[in-house]
Amino acid sequence: MGHYLVDTCSFWVSNLTFTIMSLQQVDFSKVLNDEQVYNHMMANYDQLGKDWINHQWRWMNAVYGAFKDHYKYMIIISLVEKTLHFYDQMNIKLTYDQYYSKSFIQIDRFSITELCEKLQLPKETVRRKVLELEKLGVLKRQKKQIIIDRSSFSFIRPENQMKYTASYILKISEILNKEKLYSKKLYAKMIENVLKKNFSICWRWFYRMQIPMIIGYHEMFEDLSTFHVWGTVCMNQAFNYNASLEKKNGHNDVHNYMDYQRELIKGDYNKFNEEMVRGVKAKSNGVSAMSVSDMTGIPRATVIRKCKFLVKNDYLRLNEKKQYVLTGFNVQRVLPYQKLIFRNKAKFIRKVLNLLTIS
Repeated sequence: MGHYLVDTCSFWVSNLTFTIMSLQQVDFSKVLNDEQVYNHMMANYDQLGKDWINHQWRWMNAVYGAFKDHYKYMIIISLVEKTLHFYDQMNIKLTYDQYYSKSFIQIDRFSITELCEKLQLPKETVRRKVLELEKLGVLKRQKKQIIIDRSSFSFIRPENQMKYTASYILKISEILNKEKLYSKKLYAKMIENVLKKNFSICWRWFYRMQIPMIIGYHEMFEDLSTFHVWGTVCMNQAFNYNASLEKKNGHNDVHNYMDYQRELIKGDYNKFNEEMVRGVKAKSNGVSAMSVSDMTGIPRATVIRKCKFLVKNDYLRLNEKKQYVLTGFNVQRVLPYQKLIFRNKAKFIRKVLNLLTIS
């Protein structure tokens, strides 16, 4: 115990010394705030929309792919976030390698009720999922404590996600560079290395962005599989829309968030009808249920059932090729929520960019 206290105190002193030296070199007039990041993200959304949708879609695929169950993964990372919160409170910084070199992750004062409140799920659901994770050997309960076994680290270690997140942050930094709001020149590997070096704090910021966001979508779409299916249709349409933009004008026109989303949603319908009128063989931005299943790993029967729900509730419609596309209802229902959660996204990106400034 004494050795632990000495090591911890030494760490705090060295960390504090580094922080003070770093702060002395910072020009505080160049430090970003949340509003700057948010406003420039929204104003330049045509340069970011496709990448953000792809970022989130890859994350959802990882969420589902770990256990073929979105909620089991959400339970695990909620417990991980709790440990990261503890380290943050104690001013202990762990690198990516240090965190995952442990034999297990111990979560103190485990509570089903706390998990239910955090994930907005019924007690019966959380209790059942925890028992299933115990049977898989991922979780082990010891009285009021719970252990995440090392064997599960391969499911939850965000190796690939850090690369995707670093690439997205780089895009934001390049926009801020052009606007002369951020002066440091970055590259993706540098950002990834800083995320790994400051893993315990940076990935807590990441989970504080992601977990509430996904919970909000769970409430909107009634479950995460439905959101995952909808998001896949959205990503497919965004990629096709961006491709058409680049062919049309070399991607020179700046589209803000609302303009981009309106054009994205109505693009398939307008394009299809224009081509039909001209007698041209119509090309669609839609995607079939089979393709959604192949892209996500969600069984085809489940995808069809979720698509029926989404069509019934006007999130999706079938075009003339029997492929799924977005509807205008998404502008009224989804976009106002997205604008709110993008505030959390701006906060996460601002924190990382400012950390990069002193790294």
